[in-house]
Amino acid sequence: MTPDTNVCYTSNQLTRFGQHMTIENVRDARPPRKRTGSRKGRKPPLYAAVDMGTNNCRLLIAARRGDTFSVLDSHSQIARLGEGLEATGRLSDASIERAMDALRKISKKIRSKNVGQVRCVATEACRRAENGADFITRVRDETGLTCKIIGPEEEARLALIGCHNLIEPDTDRVLVIDIGGGSTELSFVDAGPAHEGGLKGLLEQPPILAWRSLPVGVVTLTEAFAHLPAEEAYPQMLAHVMTQIEKWKRTPEIRQSFEDGRAHVIGTSGTVTCLTGVTLGLTKYRRDKVDGAWVDEAEMMAPVQKLRDAGPDKIHKFPTIGTDRAGLMMAGCAIVEGTWSLAPNGRMRIADRGLREGLLLSMMHGPKRRKRRPRRKPGVKPKPPEQGAT
Repeated sequence: MTPDTNVCYTSNQLTRFGQHMTIENVRDARPPRKRTGSRKGRKPPLYAAVDMGTNNCRLLIAARRGDTFSVLDSHSQIARLGEGLEATGRLSDASIERAMDALRKISKKIRSKNVGQVRCVATEACRRAENGADFITRVRDETGLTCKIIGPEEEARLALIGCHNLIEPDTDRVLVIDIGGGSTELSFVDAGPAHEGGLKGLLEQPPILAWRSLPVGVVTLTEAFAHLPAEEAYPQMLAHVMTQIEKWKRTPEIRQSFEDGRAHVIGTSGTVTCLTGVTLGLTKYRRDKVDGAWVDEAEMMAPVQKLRDAGPDKIHKFPTIGTDRAGLMMAGCAIVEGTWSLAPNGRMRIADRGLREGLLLSMMHGPKRRKRRPRRKPGVKPKPPEQGAT
């Protein structure tokens, strides 16, 4: 007797036949199962990235599309979480309430979209504040968002991943400048591996040759020199930034790369994108014009001078700046001018992208995290189920 390949047999029946049939053979013998739905009809999983910064709270919700993604929803709200931090070392009650308001709205958006995977990170304000951890706990309890305070190196890595496709193919080195509210992250990148390994290579081992977290951001720098008149504050802010840059031991090496014509800058921040809008003469901010644009030092310093000439009371009239950001722009300009000293004769590529995009790409294309089972204490036996328990 031989088995009929059109019939699904039990393991005992197969043994009686004396056949050495594999699992594949058995599966092939089973009648095909009816599909209840098609893959085409399924919606792709959604991802959400939340950046709880010193100045802004930002959200991106996206679906994967090949090696990139399509944004389905977003939210950006100026909360100034780090306001007053420079003086007190703590997050103030008022700044916490502004951030909580923003995060409640963000949490509501995430729930309404039925997002499958969320990553929420907090940066410099929570790193420095005495009550940063307490604030993170409150966020979790009141909004359901589990946020992680990340270090400056991780922040720089994520910004690089978010900007990876702005690296020029014919360059050897890239300096990524990410100006935040509480700090400025600098990453000096080997462009070769970035080109060869692509996004996957960057996710596995970002080719960052050196990085530095400057303790100057647009909020903290503004507050540190708020006691001075505007005409006196700017040169002192610039001098302070320059002092921080000269402390970095890699500064001579980076300058040499630019003098040799082997490097370019990627600038990512609200300051950089707003200034580029002024450079381009935009009557309103347009991401499609700003993101990926190239500017040289003269083209970037021209709007800086325009803002200095206008004075603090008129900066908000520039259409790509507005009221919310106007008070922080001169500190941002001082950081831009100071960090450009690292790139003599260099050109900057503008990135209206950064940490949030890096978070999304890491979730979509990075290694999957395996959930760990809780460890049982040695010598402790698991409790038997109660009578009637299922």
